[in-house]
Amino acid sequence: MNFSRPLRFIAFVAGAITIASALNVAVTKKSYSENYPAVVCPPTLSGLSSQISLSSKKTQFQRLQNRSTKTDSVKVLRLPVMKDSLLFDAQGSTPVVWQSKTGSWAGGALCAGPASSQWFVGASADITTKGRLIIVNSGLSDAVVDVNVFTENGNQPLRTLNVPSKNYLVIPVDSLAPGDKTLTVNVVPRSGRINSFMIDEQGKGLRALGGDLLNPTTSPSKTVVIPAIPNQGKKAGQGAAPAHVLRVLTPGDVDASVTVELLSADGVFIPVGLNSRSVSAGLVTEFTFSPKISSSAFAVKITSTEPVVAAVESSVAIGGGKDFTWSTAAPELSEFTMAVTGLTPLIVFAGSEINVAVEVTLVNGKSIRKAIKGTDVATWRVPAAARSFTITKVGKQTYAGALVSSVNGYGYFPIAPGSVLTRVEIPDSNIRILNP
Repeated sequence: MNFSRPLRFIAFVAGAITIASALNVAVTKKSYSENYPAVVCPPTLSGLSSQISLSSKKTQFQRLQNRSTKTDSVKVLRLPVMKDSLLFDAQGSTPVVWQSKTGSWAGGALCAGPASSQWFVGASADITTKGRLIIVNSGLSDAVVDVNVFTENGNQPLRTLNVPSKNYLVIPVDSLAPGDKTLTVNVVPRSGRINSFMIDEQGKGLRALGGDLLNPTTSPSKTVVIPAIPNQGKKAGQGAAPAHVLRVLTPGDVDASVTVELLSADGVFIPVGLNSRSVSAGLVTEFTFSPKISSSAFAVKITSTEPVVAAVESSVAIGGGKDFTWSTAAPELSEFTMAVTGLTPLIVFAGSEINVAVEVTLVNGKSIRKAIKGTDVATWRVPAAARSFTITKVGKQTYAGALVSSVNGYGYFPIAPGSVLTRVEIPDSNIRILNP
C-alpha cells in the first residue's frame, strides 16, 4: 500500500496547528508603556521666596497658570520661583523645593505627582496662626476636592471645594477650624490631578514665631517611622532643653494604644510617659517629651493597635533667632534619585540594620560613591557640590529623612520618591476585532 499521501496530509495538518498556535501567541502578547508622572511644586505666595533643586538643566517644565501646554528646559540646576506653581517632567528624579521668609522661617518639601489622599499633621487654627493650605490642580479639567479636618475637639464638618483647571486655591488655616489649636488635615480629591501643600506659620502681632512647610503622608498606618528629628539640646544659660511635641491622630472609630520608641546614637528606649498611651479615636492628641541624649538628631518609631498619622514638632535656634520644624513620617526607603542642588542636608537613616549605597552626582558632572552602615540610626552629610544623589542599594525596613539649615530657618523633608514608574498596557491590533 502507498502510505505517502496520508502521511503528507497528517504532516500538513500538524504544521498548520503549530503555525496557528504560534500566531495566537503573537496576537495575545502584551505591550506596555512605562513613564514617570510629572511632578508639581507649590507656588510662591506673597512675602516668600522659593528655589527648586533639579538634577539636570535639560529638565522640562511648564508654568501651571499658562494655559498653554508648551514646555521649556530649566537651563539651571536651582530654579528661583517668583509666583506660579510649576509642573516638571523630572523623569524619575525628585525635585526639592526650599521656601523661606526672610529672617523668619524656612522649610523644604518634595515636588510630587498627584495623590489620591494626603494627610497633613501640623499647624494651628488659633489667633497665632498665619498658615495656609494650598490645593493645586495641574489637570486640564476642573477638580472637586474634599477637605476633612480633625482637631482636639474632634472631626470638623466636611468641606468640598472646586479647584479650576491649571490653577490653585489658597485657604487660610484659621478658617478650617477657627480657634482650635491642634490640626490634622486630610485632602482627598474626588476628581482632577491634585497636589496639596501646607504652610504652618506662627506669629503674635509683629513678632514672628517661626514656620515650616509641612510634608504630607499618604495614609494612616499601625507602624509609623519619623526618621529625622533635630535635637539641639540645652544651651548655656538656658533653663531647660527645648521640648518636642508628638502629635497623633487615630482617624478611625476605635481608640488606639500607642507606644513610642526613640532611636538615637545613644541607644533605643521608650521616653517616659510614651508607653501604651491611649489615643481617642477622631481626636488630635499631643504628647511632650524631652529626651536626654547627646545626638544632634534622632528618630522615633510609633507602634499602634490602630492605624494612625503622626508628626513631631521641634523648636530650633538658628542664626540668633527661633524657628520650628515638623518632622513627618517617611515611607520605607527605596532605590531612586533626589535632586539637592544648593542644599547640604544632613540625611538621617533609621533601621535595625542600616546598609545603604549612595551615588552622588556633583555639579561638575563627576560622581562619588558612599556606603552608609549602622544600627538604629546613622547620619550622612551630602557634599556641598552635589546636585543629586541616587540610592543604589538599600536593605529592608530602612527609613530616611533630611534636615536642612539655612540663614532664614530650619527645615525637614522625607527621603522618598516624588513619583514612581507607572506601567500602562498598550492595546494590540487584532484582526478578529474587525472580523469576529
